[in-house]
Amino acid sequence: MAKDDMQELYDRVLFSHQDIVDATKEVARKIENDYAGKNPLVIGALKGAVFFMTDLLKEASLLCEIDFIDVSSYGNSTTSSGKIRIDKDVQRDLTGRDILIVEDIVDTGYTLKFMKDLFLERGAKSVKCAVLLDKEARRATDIKADYIGRACPDEFVVGYGLDFAGKYRNVDFIGVPKDKYIKELG
Repeated sequence: MAKDDMQELYDRVLFSHQDIVDATKEVARKIENDYAGKNPLVIGALKGAVFFMTDLLKEASLLCEIDFIDVSSYGNSTTSSGKIRIDKDVQRDLTGRDILIVEDIVDTGYTLKFMKDLFLERGAKSVKCAVLLDKEARRATDIKADYIGRACPDEFVVGYGLDFAGKYRNVDFIGVPKDKYIKELG
């Protein structure tokens, strides 16, 4: 399917590419201010955060190192199981480091809470999180992101890193897919 045809898969677009660019720039400015003079370890949550993290770090004037972690609580479902599994762990020593987790979206908060607790247990000096989307209506924990691009309605969204069964990540906007396509993929 051609990229232009992908819009046909969506019921509606929630965040255009320009909305995402604007949100990323806003978050980058806040991070620059908070991490001025520091060398944070920026940890991207694979695979969804790759697009946001790349654009965020290109926007931010920030001396930093990067690493990745791959954790999952969704599998091929549209809802979180609440059980977190580490598929790829960070490679760097976290002791005494300022950690900035970059996530595509926070909804239940299980994954973010798991990562934050894990990094603190491993000796991180501080742990903050930057997310593109915050779906607060689905929060099942008391965790909050420190840097939020945009609030997200309580709907299943895909695009710009967000996927369903590994598809839709490479779309440059975020939208709500039509029910019939989710059923076909599921």
